[in-house]
Amino acid sequence: MIEKETWFLVLEKDGKTGIGECGILRGLSIDDRPDYEEKLQWTCANIHLGEEQLWEALIEFPSIQFGVEMAFQSLQSESPFLLFPSEFTEGTKSIQINGLVWMGEAAFMKQQIEEKLAQGFACVKLKIGAIDFEKELDLLRYIRQYFTPEQIEIRVDANGAFDISKALDKISQLSEFKLHSIEQPIQKNNTDRMAELCKKTPLPIALDEELIGVFTLEEKELLLLKIKPQYIILKPSFIGGFKGTQEWISLAKKYDIGWWITSALESNIGLNAIAQWTFLQDNLMPQGLGTGALYTNNFECPLDVFKGQLWYEKGIDWNFSIAEIIK
Repeated sequence: MIEKETWFLVLEKDGKTGIGECGILRGLSIDDRPDYEEKLQWTCANIHLGEEQLWEALIEFPSIQFGVEMAFQSLQSESPFLLFPSEFTEGTKSIQINGLVWMGEAAFMKQQIEEKLAQGFACVKLKIGAIDFEKELDLLRYIRQYFTPEQIEIRVDANGAFDISKALDKISQLSEFKLHSIEQPIQKNNTDRMAELCKKTPLPIALDEELIGVFTLEEKELLLLKIKPQYIILKPSFIGGFKGTQEWISLAKKYDIGWWITSALESNIGLNAIAQWTFLQDNLMPQGLGTGALYTNNFECPLDVFKGQLWYEKGIDWNFSIAEIIK
């Protein structure tokens, strides 16, 4: 990935300014569609409807829902970037996060894992399914040779790469390495097969892409009742912002399903809002929140990773001018 399409929604009222981020990932976001910019223009023209009405009207555009929620919260806050004050934004408490290892050849992945361990991460997320499966098993074998499950928690993400007929066998082989979970082993919209996998799996399964495009509370509940996953992974800009995420969390708690929150390669503007909101959810599991290090033109911000924890450094200012965005 060499670029990320992002729009900023800026609100002004009574001398105050609020900012929200609307961003899509081509091929992944459900609102990656030709009328996206047209819907953004409609949102700006109808901003007077307010947050609640706009959220309902934008049900098929979750990333714009997120941007609208964020912009209104930003406008109402003490400062545009202090949306949800807490011990996290005071810099006295942190959020435990996983270290992300990108797909690639075994040597490259091995190098990344060693770096994450050296950086103090207690949990790493490993992308699998892009190289030979036997090589991936060898890599996991290497990790477990030196690090026990108590020393390092390993999550793997298949991004739907497994063939439906071979998925259970592959999951069984992966379970030998005492992994925490596997994300989205098969492609979404194979609900019968996914439900069967979740019933028979020796390794907890987490739904990720499966949640994208499921808009109403009723549809969400039906999906969870059908598949009965062990975990769900929540990306606010993919699933309807904070309100949409909260609906999933409420259902997960109702049906005793584990969950954690992950960013979707937002800029540090969006990540800042997600991190502040995530802290308030009081989930002690490692979350999937990075600091946008993938981008070369991101905004400097108070978010910092230290020993596998995401911290908010109060003494660091944003190098972001809302006035420049308005121009």
